[in-house]
Amino acid sequence: MAVVQVKVPSPGESVTEGRIAKWYKPSGSAVAVDEPLFELESDKAAQTVAAGVAGVLTITVAEGEVVPIGAVVGEIDPAGAPTAEAKKPEASRPREGTEAAPTPKPPSPHGDGSPGSQAVASPAAQRVLSERGLQASQVSGSGPRGIVTKEDAVGYKLDALAVPKPTGPPAPAPVAVAGRDTRQPMSMIRRRIAERLLDSQHQTATLTTFNECDLSAVMALREKYNPAFEKKHGTKLGFMSVFVKAVVEALKAFPMVNARIDGTDVVVQHFYDISVAVSTEKGLTVPVIRDADTLGFAAVEKAIADLGKKAKDGKLTPADMMGGTFTITNGGTFGSMMSTPILNPPQAAILGMHNIVKRPVVVNDQIVIRPMMYLALSYDHRLIDGREAVQFLVRVKDCVEAPERMLFEV
Repeated sequence: MAVVQVKVPSPGESVTEGRIAKWYKPSGSAVAVDEPLFELESDKAAQTVAAGVAGVLTITVAEGEVVPIGAVVGEIDPAGAPTAEAKKPEASRPREGTEAAPTPKPPSPHGDGSPGSQAVASPAAQRVLSERGLQASQVSGSGPRGIVTKEDAVGYKLDALAVPKPTGPPAPAPVAVAGRDTRQPMSMIRRRIAERLLDSQHQTATLTTFNECDLSAVMALREKYNPAFEKKHGTKLGFMSVFVKAVVEALKAFPMVNARIDGTDVVVQHFYDISVAVSTEKGLTVPVIRDADTLGFAAVEKAIADLGKKAKDGKLTPADMMGGTFTITNGGTFGSMMSTPILNPPQAAILGMHNIVKRPVVVNDQIVIRPMMYLALSYDHRLIDGREAVQFLVRVKDCVEAPERMLFEV
């Protein structure tokens, strides 16, 4: 069988180049069909590229190199024999005045799949293992040639940590880096985020209005119905679905907030694709919940969970993040008390949620303690007037404080 070229696949439309972020296999090593070869990073998403055939891998493009879509970055020889010392090509030389940390030697690809062997983990499994403080050698691999899959990592019981750990040489101590700082290239995703945020600041007339919201009614609703809701739908009733549905109601009442500027035209969009900001290790991503107005609370919760999982596993595609009409970002999950979110062009507005704090408030002339949240709406003043923006945010507040309004559309 002829040698098969390893090419850079297209992550989606409008993507013309990508960066080889990481090779999972060294040059000269044997690879199996569908075994992860390298991680491709574009300005929209990161994806893992797997082997199409089994054979011996030869790498021709080093980690860190930016290559056009369709470029050949390696070869797989189905009839080849693994070399005695498989090596990755030397990565790009660090810039002057910095010292790069040595590349750790990859584990042997020939693990037997049992705990204690030098097992190899798939990228998704490695993320799960890192989050749980585990090593691939502690988990039995069920994948081809003993590869630890994500299912293996998730299914590994924490109480197994009580058994003696595999013996072996201790992990090397962290290498001290010379100098007072280090320099590394900005990822393509981070570069794209920076460009879009800077464009947003320069090309829009952004203004922010604030309000506060009493979450007592939503919390009471969750406490009363969440057990039955979770039993029926297989997902918990969270705050995000309430805010998504409240935003949809407000967009229907104030359609200009759901519009966008295209040259000298105003495009009013009569659909409600809500972008939800998700923070990942590689940067902020904004996947889209399609036609949120047609979804119930359970469907919204499931969509948010699915998109969040894809984002953390690095499996979001450009199609998952295109076409949103309005964005919601929740800085409260990190403890944010107040912020002014930046617009996500070409959208004209973005809602910022913040952390929930019990505060004394006046209700019916009485001082009571209520769970309160500050809300922030940033909007493009070229398209949306202050009156509309304030009324939109009040509408969101009213729907969240009295969720039955969304049921009866009042």
